Amino acid sequence: MQSVSTSTDTFAAFVDSLSSNLDGHAPRADELAARAFFSRSHFDRIVSAAAGETPARFRRRVLLERAAHRLLTSDARVLQIALEAGYSSNEAFTRAFRRAYGNAPAAWRSAPKRTQIDSPNGVHFHPPGGLRLPARNEVSSMDLLLKMVEHHVWLIDQIVDRAARLSDERLDAPIEVSVEGVDENPTLRSLLSRLIGQMDMWNAALAGRSYDFGVERGETIASMRSRLAEAGSIFVAHVRDVAEQGRLDETFVDAICDPPEVFTYGGMIAHVLTFAAHRRTLAIGALHSVGITDLGSGDPMKWVAEAA
Repeated sequence: MQSVSTSTDTFAAFVDSLSSNLDGHAPRADELAARAFFSRSHFDRIVSAAAGETPARFRRRVLLERAAHRLLTSDARVLQIALEAGYSSNEAFTRAFRRAYGNAPAAWRSAPKRTQIDSPNGVHFHPPGGLRLPARNEVSSMDLLLKMVEHHVWLIDQIVDRAARLSDERLDAPIEVSVEGVDENPTLRSLLSRLIGQMDMWNAALAGRSYDFGVERGETIASMRSRLAEAGSIFVAHVRDVAEQGRLDETFVDAICDPPEVFTYGGMIAHVLTFAAHRRTLAIGALHSVGITDLGSGDPMKWVAEAA
C-alpha cells in the first residue's frame, strides 16, 4: 500500500510541475510518471488518491479557472483564451466552460461570478499566474510575529557580517539613503501613493482582479484619501480573516517566478509591513524636513499600547 507521505510528495511534485508549465506545454502524464519512477497507471492512482481527481481533470480545471480570470480581467477574445487553456476550438472551450460555470464564456464575462471551481483538494488558480494550495500546518498570528522578530535578528546579524568587510572610514561615513530595488527617485507624493497602492494591489490580487499602477502617477491627496479609506479597511479585514481562520500558512505557487516559488499569506503580510516601514520612515523624514514633526518617528510602540 502506498504511504500517505509518498502520495502527498508525488501530488506536490505534480502540482509544482503543473504550476511551472501553465503558460507552456505541460509534460505528458507518462513523462511525469517516469520522473517519479512510477508506471503511468500507478502515477494516476497516486495523484488521484491525494487530489480526489485525476491528473488530467485537475489540469483542465485549473486552466479553466485561469481562463475565467482572463475573461474577467482582460479584453482578449474568447478564442484566444480558449487556445491558452488548451482547447483547439471555441466550441470545445464553450462546452467545457458551460459545464463548469453554468454559462457560456461570453455571457459569463458580462455577469461574472467566482472564478474558482469546486474541487476536493482545495488547489486553485491564483492570479497573477500561480496555484493556491491549502495550508499543511496552521500558523498563528503569534507565530507570524515571532518569525518577523527572528528575521529581524537574523538580518541584523547578516548586515553586521558584511559590514565587517569595510574600513573604518566607510563605517563612519554619512549615509546617503539608497532605495535601489524599492523605489526609484522617491518623492513624498510617490511614497504615499505606493504605501496605499501596495495594499490596494494585494486586495486586487486576492479578489482576482488586475491592478492599475497608473493611478499612482501624480496622484492627488484627495485621491489618496479616497483610496486609503477603502483599501486600508479591506486589507485589514483580509489580515484579520486569515489570522482568525488560521490561514497564515496557506500557500500558493507563483508560476511567474523562474523557477516557481511558494508564498504564504503570512509571508505576504510580512512583506507588506517590511517595505511599508521603509517607505513610512522616508515619508516621515520628508515631513520633518518641512517642519511637520507631530508624528514623531512613527514608532508604533505607543500606538499599540494605547490600542491594547
